[in-house]
Amino acid sequence: MTSQRPILALSTGDPGGIGPEICLKAALDKDVQRLCRPVLVGDPIALEAHIKGGGLPGIVDPVNSLADVNGATNHLPLIIRDHFSDAPFQMGAITAQNGIASVDSSVTAIQMALEGNVAAVVAAPNTKSSINRAGIEYDGHLSLVARETGLSQDDIFMMLSFGKVNLAHCTLHSSVRRSLELITRKRVVSVIKAVHETLIATGIPAPRIIVSGVNPHASEGGLFGEEEAEIIAPAIEDARVEGIQLEGPVPADLMLHREDADAFIVMLHDQGHIPAKVMARHGAAGVIIGSPIRFASVGHGSALDIAGQGIANPDAMIEAIRWFFGDTQLP
Repeated sequence: MTSQRPILALSTGDPGGIGPEICLKAALDKDVQRLCRPVLVGDPIALEAHIKGGGLPGIVDPVNSLADVNGATNHLPLIIRDHFSDAPFQMGAITAQNGIASVDSSVTAIQMALEGNVAAVVAAPNTKSSINRAGIEYDGHLSLVARETGLSQDDIFMMLSFGKVNLAHCTLHSSVRRSLELITRKRVVSVIKAVHETLIATGIPAPRIIVSGVNPHASEGGLFGEEEAEIIAPAIEDARVEGIQLEGPVPADLMLHREDADAFIVMLHDQGHIPAKVMARHGAAGVIIGSPIRFASVGHGSALDIAGQGIANPDAMIEAIRWFFGDTQLP
């Protein structure tokens, strides 16, 4: 491995799920190896269990820090996080120890990025039930990145990316009732600006963005709600004043067949996640935008039912890595 390629931290996520497996598979992908230098972050006991259970290549070198990594090694460096030397590891299970391990791996990788030791972080999925069992407040990678980087959750957003589709969310992991409270004129402007700036950073000089409504048929002129007229449309006009090319609010179910947009913005979690999971299946990357670090996760869960079997698909993780280091990438 050459040290000239940017270093990527792969947080292995919930060790009881498919995270360690898809991290290993992604790190060994020839295209990924060409683009960057992957470094895994996690527990060696858990990773070894995945390697043995799934018949995966066992070419991992556990190290204590990036300073211990030999630039000439043919093996994958694993930054050691000691989660199971004094506690049993359970594959495919919801346990507090698995929850602690997953959060610690993510936090460690985020801190490596904040310190400038890695160019980006791509995180495997965590399991909220295990994290909650450990007594840790957690509602997704977005809130974790916000907390660790000292930002408000109102300042950063999730964008699902797959193929040529970029699909950002105004609200994410909150109830529908709470999400409606969160959708304010200011917040809609904020997500529009975050998407616009992200697309410019990828080399699109004048991004075209389509913004959805929140109600069926984008309320159809007020028949099904007032949010479009009172909140979303005024926010779009605010952003247009700053020179951003926008269309909307449009019905969420009529957006994604459009080929003339560089990005779409939806108001609610399911308005984006359902079509993304239908269209991309397991290949969507969840890119956090508006953050001081480059962070992405996969657009699927930890799949406890198939953990340790060697059959998990790493496509979403590879897609996230390409987002940062491929032909279209953030600076």
